[in-house]
Amino acid sequence: MIAEGRVALDGKVLDTPATLLKDLRGVTVDGNPVAAPEAPRLFRFHKPAGCLTAARDPKGRKTIYDLLPPGLPRLQPVGRLDYNTEGLLLMTTDGELKRQLELPSNGVERKYRVRVFGTVDQRALEALAEGVTVEGVKYGPILADLERKLGRNAWLTVSLAEGKNREVRRVMLAIGLQVTRLIRVAYGPFALGDLPVTGVDEIHGSDIGRMMKRLRG
Repeated sequence: MIAEGRVALDGKVLDTPATLLKDLRGVTVDGNPVAAPEAPRLFRFHKPAGCLTAARDPKGRKTIYDLLPPGLPRLQPVGRLDYNTEGLLLMTTDGELKRQLELPSNGVERKYRVRVFGTVDQRALEALAEGVTVEGVKYGPILADLERKLGRNAWLTVSLAEGKNREVRRVMLAIGLQVTRLIRVAYGPFALGDLPVTGVDEIHGSDIGRMMKRLRG
């Protein structure tokens, strides 16, 4: 647009993209003032098992975008949930907020309820708090607590801050437990709560603001 002479600053047409701006005051495109950027918007989505966290799938499998209701703005998922993982998926209109929430260095906690099959070893669960290496991949501290046992099946509560690909499933398998159901129940301060499956709602702007201040801090 600059090369086409469509962008001006204080009435002067710009001829180079190497122009530093403190703000958007005085900037026009085709003679029209550039609007201020919209505030970031963040939504909760209750993802069911059996769909992809992707815009499309070459194999024709269902994606989250097939399940979102019409009328929403263009949304990007914050992180991913595997095909068979369910629960809370945050979605945002803002790429920078997405990046900040995903960065491992920001330590945003993800919390899961995990149903496993096998013999639960309490010492093995406690050892995960020190981090673990599985098949050459190093995982950070994971807090895993036994919720209840039902024969060879058990429910665990698992919290972590990295969210690497299939992290919970791989770490559980490394200590002899097969994950048979995986539900994300919280991402940072945002909880799944009683949001119904495939339900969507918007997080209040003040809650987003507090989260952004925490990330910047």
